[in-house]
Amino acid sequence: MPLWRKQWRVVPRAPQALFERYASFHPLVVQVLFNRGLTTVGEIQSFLDRTVSNDNPFDLQGMVEAVALIRNAIVGRQTIAVYGDYDVDGITATAIMTQTLESLGCAVLPYIPDRVEEGYGLNPEALQTLAEQDVRLLITVDCGTRSLDEIALARQLGMTVVITDHHHVGQVLPNANAVLNPRRADCVYPFKDLSGAGVAFKLAQALLRVNAQVPLPTTQFELAEETLLDLVALGTVADMVPLLGENHVLVQAGLEILNAALRPGLAALMQLKGIDPGKVQASTISFVLAPRLNAAGRVGEASTAYRLLVAPDLSTALPLARELESLNRERQELTTFVQEKARAMVLDMENEAPLLFAASSDFPAGIIGLAAGRLCEEFYRPVVVIEEGTPYSKGSARSIPEFHITEALDSMSDLFVRYGGHAAAAGFTIHTGRLLELQERLLVLAREQLVDVSLTPSLQVDAEVPLHELSWDTYRAMERLAPFGYGNPHPLLMSRGARVADPKAVGLDGRHLRFYVLDERGTRWSAIAFRQGDWIERLPDTVDLAYHLVRNDWNGRSYLQLKVQDIHPAQ
Repeated sequence: MPLWRKQWRVVPRAPQALFERYASFHPLVVQVLFNRGLTTVGEIQSFLDRTVSNDNPFDLQGMVEAVALIRNAIVGRQTIAVYGDYDVDGITATAIMTQTLESLGCAVLPYIPDRVEEGYGLNPEALQTLAEQDVRLLITVDCGTRSLDEIALARQLGMTVVITDHHHVGQVLPNANAVLNPRRADCVYPFKDLSGAGVAFKLAQALLRVNAQVPLPTTQFELAEETLLDLVALGTVADMVPLLGENHVLVQAGLEILNAALRPGLAALMQLKGIDPGKVQASTISFVLAPRLNAAGRVGEASTAYRLLVAPDLSTALPLARELESLNRERQELTTFVQEKARAMVLDMENEAPLLFAASSDFPAGIIGLAAGRLCEEFYRPVVVIEEGTPYSKGSARSIPEFHITEALDSMSDLFVRYGGHAAAAGFTIHTGRLLELQERLLVLAREQLVDVSLTPSLQVDAEVPLHELSWDTYRAMERLAPFGYGNPHPLLMSRGARVADPKAVGLDGRHLRFYVLDERGTRWSAIAFRQGDWIERLPDTVDLAYHLVRNDWNGRSYLQLKVQDIHPAQ
């Protein structure tokens, strides 16, 4: 689907009274915050000041019980296992919890399942192994809410179980001793969109604050909760939870820790990629750090990324960082292969199919989620990509806002061995013999729910702005809204009737387009359109642009640039 076929939806202008009430703010700041649903004095001021009115960890349902259980286990010298997940959110959550417990003098055993052999969530074989290692307290991070049978088994094996999770809650909670999940219907914690690392951090906060008041005799060293925020930022940005509310505050604080490069493992990764301390942004996590940490679980062992995060010094961390870089290159090659093969398969489906489905024994389980995500972006439809196996297959789904994929799986839960996820992403294990039934039921449901939906990708434009009104003041005003990411995207601006000058296809195989545009007053603006090099043969003399206003530093000078997201012939 050509990029120029995207629909542009310009958000209606905020009420004039809002601009008058907040006349001290740049009008674009007021407009963008209005677009994000922030309209009161308290909401706007909290967002800009990066504060939250209530972030007490003890408001999470089950927190008092969880802290008591963990402290009792530590005093009793019990072995505690932290059971995580193999993605960045799960790995960072595991590191947060293990480092907190170690500071309290606990014998802690981290466990991260193998994506290919074990799949998402708790599994009986792992629980049996942990029981044989005399684990008496099991803490899950970034998983567990959907693992009813596995939690029951853990209890039968004599384990006390504390769940920390943020995933969609089913009709029944597992029979754990404590379940920390802000999405619980009975949880009064005001912010519901924490990541798995965020929920683990709330438990770490509670443990450290109680220990500051009533120290355990086993305490090994004082751990400042702020030093865990770099891990929280990594997990939060990588898991694509909304960067609003408390997440916005946690990520900003975490970026400050990241930019100090205090954690040897992350310092090694930044050194390897030539990222200077002080230059890390949320986008650095999304496009540089997170893919390399994720590569370990996709084509290697997730424990490699975990060991990097908890590495005690640079000499230990650098070999691990190099290993992750190598794994990431392998991951990129496999992703291209799976994406192209899955793309050919979905193109063979009926033209109007509202949901795309591709399954093959050639698809590595660690890559299917990436391929599903890219196809979902390209075709603007829910996509399911599956690694066929014997007797079970593993699947990954990515979806669009109009189709809640985990609720869809809920409606056919009888098909799955295990599953879980969010509105936009889910994973599952299924008996291979039931794949055709899964495809048919998903297609029926998608036809029902998407019958009146225009399945065309769209861009939500925050504001239409004449090019001549852009300035460094505009850029600085927009930067007050950072960090940007899912739920708080970089403000997307639109300008009409820009005259094009000196277009060039640049990059490998001319993949990108670099050009200049002249505004209404003849001022020349630099523009770059990544992955849009195909425009070079058909670029009109005058265009409408949808873009981010960014700062470019080159050869010792800084200038403003238009990072073009889409191009339309001028209307």
